[in-house]
Amino acid sequence: MNAEDWVTGNITLSIGGRPFDMQLTVPAKPVKPHRMLPIFQKMTDSFVELSVQAAEANGEKVSCKAGCGACCRQPVPLSEAEVYQITDVLEAMPDDKREVIRQRFAEAVSHFREIGWFEKMSRCVEMARTHSKDVVAEELQEIVAEYFREGVPCPFLVDESCSIHEDRPLSCREYLVTSPAENCSAPSAKTIRKVPLLMEPSKAMKSVGTTGSFYKMGLIPLILAPDLAAEVPEHFVEKKGEQWVADFFGFLTRSEDPRKGLPKNRGKTNKRQKKGR
Repeated sequence: MNAEDWVTGNITLSIGGRPFDMQLTVPAKPVKPHRMLPIFQKMTDSFVELSVQAAEANGEKVSCKAGCGACCRQPVPLSEAEVYQITDVLEAMPDDKREVIRQRFAEAVSHFREIGWFEKMSRCVEMARTHSKDVVAEELQEIVAEYFREGVPCPFLVDESCSIHEDRPLSCREYLVTSPAENCSAPSAKTIRKVPLLMEPSKAMKSVGTTGSFYKMGLIPLILAPDLAAEVPEHFVEKKGEQWVADFFGFLTRSEDPRKGLPKNRGKTNKRQKKGR
């Protein structure tokens, strides 16, 4: 995109009872939601940092660090937009690296198909029609725990560190703990203390731009991203960046349109920035 294809503005919202100002530069022309993910990722990083600061103010200390990939053996949940974004990241890799990662995806999917894990997830989704939220949540927790016990690492995990750290899913960005790092090898509600999030952008992202293509799945695990993207070509609508931001914050805060400072058109832009995507 050229400089005139971007607009910059400010938004203000209340987080933890205090105002939070953020300046955003977004596409002026209509784009699809997965093209907005770099912006939503940066938003998420900001919200998570605020949550970390709040935890530290209460005497807690985040124990997560590079080289500790215990949490990278979970069924990382994706939004529909992230299915295609993660696949784009994979396809953009050099041929030799891409083939290695593709093989890891295939092996992970094959393993969980063999043990019937996907069938259990499907039954859990069906349970939501006839059982209470608490019962379904308890069942889902056990299914997620079973996945973790299998010890299958994320295909992008290299030397216990994320090889796509800048492009990692929102749910990964939100997962931080203050409990001892050694507890992460066998996590449970009693041994793990997650950083309480002031906001959870990953949940909002599941609603932004969704077409309903994968609604029957419930949780969309990262390991299925390439297969799903191949089976169902994306057919997202296009919207201007400011509208995607409004949608995102609408789901995030369940409040009115927060676009107090975003320009209505390019003629009112406070700042232009040359970027390409």
